[in-house]
Amino acid sequence: MTCALSWPCASGNLSAVARDLGCTQSAVSQRIKRVERAAGIGLLERRPRGVAPTQAGRILHRAAADGLSGLDLALRRLADLRAGDGGTVRVTTGATTVRHFMAGAVVAFRARHPHVNLEFQTESSSRRCFEAVADGSSELAWITIGPPVRGIEQHPVVRLPWVLAVPADDPLADRECIEPGELAGIRHIRLPENSTSRMRLDGHLGHQDTGPVPPPSTTSVADWDTALLLAELGVGHAVVPQLPGLQATARPALRLIPIAGLPPLATGWAVRRWAALSPAAVAFAETVTAGLGGAAAAGRLRP
Repeated sequence: MTCALSWPCASGNLSAVARDLGCTQSAVSQRIKRVERAAGIGLLERRPRGVAPTQAGRILHRAAADGLSGLDLALRRLADLRAGDGGTVRVTTGATTVRHFMAGAVVAFRARHPHVNLEFQTESSSRRCFEAVADGSSELAWITIGPPVRGIEQHPVVRLPWVLAVPADDPLADRECIEPGELAGIRHIRLPENSTSRMRLDGHLGHQDTGPVPPPSTTSVADWDTALLLAELGVGHAVVPQLPGLQATARPALRLIPIAGLPPLATGWAVRRWAALSPAAVAFAETVTAGLGGAAAAGRLRP
């Protein structure tokens, strides 16, 4: 069983394996499929340029060097993966993602899947999150939905309306809403450079009838939480997404004013291929999604 997997894992190319074995690529593919059926789980992920082992594939490949005892352990681990009760789920996120989008889901997932390892890696932009998914260092990435990226699936989960964050003693603090054109006069705290959220916001504001807004700023931040903190301290005004669970009442020195007419910011999952995710990764993604948008939202993620 494991010999059929060793060459593809090492070379990443079924054509090269076929040449080494003196057979056709189709024969190699059929043999791999038979091994996958026997294991009951996907072992190789087909990519535009070759193949790469899945988490299950890596487990079985490593077991080949350990003889029968290693193979027995590997088969037990594969059974755990099939059931979603073992393995590791690697997630790449932004700096504040876990706090605002995943805190409750992490607790719920840990209670249901106590033997699954959760690994979180923090990146500074959606672009870096895409790279982590593309190179296989993460199965899942939480991103701001943006333009299509080759080889990456983007699954929107929640859409966040834009708000203007101001200190409680600001002249705008009592407003029920604000128009985009009025943002031209604010002391603007800029969102992270080259971030998808900043590009989306600048694009929306640049197409308003009032012309490009807001004006140049002398204050910029690396994440949404820092923008909110600076707004609360009176350093400036921040246009940010209305983050889940963020209530101005919990921060009495801060006011969040809805901005009329701006399309909401979509956030969600980035994966190489949803159908190739491990059961544990699917379970974690759906737990997060259900916590943000209910069971119907989790169901929409299924391929």
